[in-house]
Parts: sequence; C-alpha cells; structure tokens
Amino acid sequence: MRLYDTARRAVVDFDVGETVTMYTCGITPYDATHVGHAAVYLTYDVLQRRLRDRGHRTHCVRNVTDVDDDLLRKARDLGVHYLDLAAAETARFDDDMAALGVIESWSEPRATSAIADIRGFIGMVLESGYAYVADGNVYFDVSSFDRFGQISHLSRDEMLALAAERGGRPDDPAKRDPLDFVLWQVSEPDEPSWDSLWGPGRPGWHIECSALALRELGTTIDLHGGGSDLVFPHHECEAAQSEAATGERFARHWMHQAMVEMDGEKMSKSLGNLVFVSELRKEWDPTAIRLAIVAHHYRHPWSWTDDLMGQASDRLDRWRAAVDGHGDDEVLEVVRAALDDDLDTPQAVAAIDGAVHEGRDPTAAAALLGVFLDGSVHR
Repeated sequence: MRLYDTARRAVVDFDVGETVTMYTCGITPYDATHVGHAAVYLTYDVLQRRLRDRGHRTHCVRNVTDVDDDLLRKARDLGVHYLDLAAAETARFDDDMAALGVIESWSEPRATSAIADIRGFIGMVLESGYAYVADGNVYFDVSSFDRFGQISHLSRDEMLALAAERGGRPDDPAKRDPLDFVLWQVSEPDEPSWDSLWGPGRPGWHIECSALALRELGTTIDLHGGGSDLVFPHHECEAAQSEAATGERFARHWMHQAMVEMDGEKMSKSLGNLVFVSELRKEWDPTAIRLAIVAHHYRHPWSWTDDLMGQASDRLDRWRAAVDGHGDDEVLEVVRAALDDDLDTPQAVAAIDGAVHEGRDPTAAAALLGVFLDGSVHR
C-alpha cells in the first residue's frame, strides 16, 4: 500500500506491522456533524477496511475535544453547561457515524478524562527545556525546536497568518514569540478550571491530542490524520510538543483529508455553509450518503452540490440490482489495487460501475468501501 504523506510531500510506501496504530482528530462537540466531518472519518474508515482486508489489526483512536474555546463560547451563548452540550452533540455525532457505517473507534477518549495526563505531559515539556511559564500560562517555545514546520513546510509569515485565523493568538503579549503556543492557560471566570503547578487553568487545544495519543497508543504512532485545516497549527504543534517531551518521532505518517466546499468556500461552522448528515438522513439512505462522499478522492478538495445525492442513490440502486449471489473476484482485485494506490476511491467506484454495467456482482468489492448492498451495516 502507498499513501501520500503530508510531511514528506510524496506518495510513499505505508510500511506497518501486524497492528496499525492510528490517531484521527475528532470533533469539538458544539454542533452537528456536517459532510466535511463525514468525509474525514469515512476516509480513515475505508483505510481501516482495506488494512484489515490485508490482514492487519487496526487500533484507531478518535478523541472528543470536550473542553475548548469554541465549545465554551457556544455553551455560554446557549446558557448551558459545556459538558451537557458536549454530551448531546457527541451522541448526535455517534448516531450519524453509526448510520454511515463507520467502524467504531478502538478508543474514543474525552479531553476532560486526561487532565492528569495533560499536566504530566506539560511537565515533561518544561523539564526538557522547550516551554516556559508566563502570567500563569505555559507556552511552547518554538525557537527551541528546530524541526518546527516539518509537517506544513510553511513560511513564518504563512504560519503567523494561519495562527491568527485559527485561534493561535499571535498578538498575546505574554509570548516571547508570536508563534509560541499555549500548553496551559488561565481560565476565564466562567470557564472550567483545574489546579496545576503553574496555577489554576485549563489545557490548550494542541496538548490534549498529544497526551491522549501517548496514553492510548504509545510514543510513536503509525498514522496521524484529520482534516487538512489541522495541518497548521494543530498538527504542527502536536508534533513539536510530543517530540520535545519524549525525544522520539511522534507519527511515522501524516494523512490529511482535503476540504469539502460549498459555493467555492470551505464547508465550516464559522461560515455557516453546512450540509448536515442528520438532515440528509431524513431524505436519503445513509448508504447512499456514504457512497456520495467516497466517490471523491480524499486528497482533492471537492464541492457539495444538490444533485450529488440523487446520483449516489441511483448508483446504489444499480449496484444492488446487479447482486446475484455469486460475487466477482476480478472487480474485487481491481478495487483492492485502487485502494492500495493512495486510497483511490473514485477509481474503485468506477471499477464497480464497470462491473455492474457488464452484469457482474459487485458485493465483495463494494464492501471494501463500506457499502453493503444487502442494506446491513458492519462496524
């Protein structure tokens, strides 16, 4: 199998052992699951299905960021407790993932379950000389880590622009360098707070995933993933603080899902241009929703349009009509080869279309995409 590695900027061999350890950044649960979320998790779902088909075990951890600026802001606006909001939205997300047939995570830890781990992790970074305390906050010192930029390969100006756009607060006067990022921060009066050696406060965004990955999977993981909007600052900062703390490589392979767009812009909560899975499910078969998404290559941005669901539903009907109980090994092998070639799901879908056109049963090949033509769900 060969996959594109974001850090190496090339399609490379994905060499792994019998058990493949994976960490995919999960949701910040303050709103419903949109198609962009679904695209991320379906990509890693198809990857796991092919890895298991190849004889591997997969241990995929997907966290829940249940303490975060966005979540706290939304809870404040709604006048509800942040954990109540997080629990409700996580349940809705899990229901959507189950409907789409996404393999259940090997572990789905919450950030608030790891406060002790996070404090210990921050202590490791401080002891290693890569962080400093200022005004009750703990910051990572990017000047001390010469590999900062190893994943994103961005210029300093590009990093500063994205940090400002994505909550990095480069204008924070307590920082030695605008690119330094927070590991522990002082809580606002109405925010949750935990005691620490540096004073009461709460974790920074990036530190949660590092602590959870280390706790759940060990020092070095085979693959780390998420949406491409997480490359910087989130994954760049994760890698820096993790390698600073342990002295070991954090992830052997970085894999990112491209953005799903609507009207030429990234589909996002901040822009309000979202297509929610729960709304699509009211009208369409969840398997057709899945098929509409996996028909696009994970590495190329694509736009959601109103006609996609009709096309996917018609395709699913054609595939189901071709089932005759005999299967077809030839198309199965073509789909396997497509998935081994940088998870080329469009090529896999095209191969199944061709087999169906010739009257061949695509059941086994479709199952590799998580599309079960008998209407069942296998998680």
